[in-house]
Amino acid sequence: MTTITITGKKPGKTDVTISSTVNPAVKTDVPVTVLSRNLLSYGPAEGNGLTATVNTDGSLHVTGAAARQWAGLVWTFPCPVQGTVILRDPTFIAGLSTSVKFLDAKGHQLDGQVTSGGNAVAIPAGTVSLRFEILSSEATPTAKDGDLRVQLESGDTAHEWMRPDNTSLRGGVN
Repeated sequence: MTTITITGKKPGKTDVTISSTVNPAVKTDVPVTVLSRNLLSYGPAEGNGLTATVNTDGSLHVTGAAARQWAGLVWTFPCPVQGTVILRDPTFIAGLSTSVKFLDAKGHQLDGQVTSGGNAVAIPAGTVSLRFEILSSEATPTAKDGDLRVQLESGDTAHEWMRPDNTSLRGGVN
């Protein structure tokens, strides 16, 4: 079986025309949807003293002061890939940490996590969902007001930030 890989430059819908090299008159248009490289899903969230809203470019705007250290906001969503993933945040807010944890079918955390600025991590067997967390890393949390561009992607190489496909997932608190 032959495999065809198509990489799009930006998310959206388009058509790919496939034609015969033997008879160029034989061709067909195949509709395709180009998905974001960014595997995260997030959206508005409020709790533990923090509020997150989604900017028009798809980044997160976070304001407030966390109630305590390691308190913050979380989003849980189905794991879209298997294999290795890497997390990076080219824009960050001092005093807030971002990470993605791996959950099994019962919502229990599996071993390991991927943190921004860290190395690529293999998604553990049995992972069904991911939990994206923005937590205060300060012993005495201070007020925050800034934008985050966080990206989780397949593989071990981080690329330029791209808006995730889902920016309407309601978040909660940890």
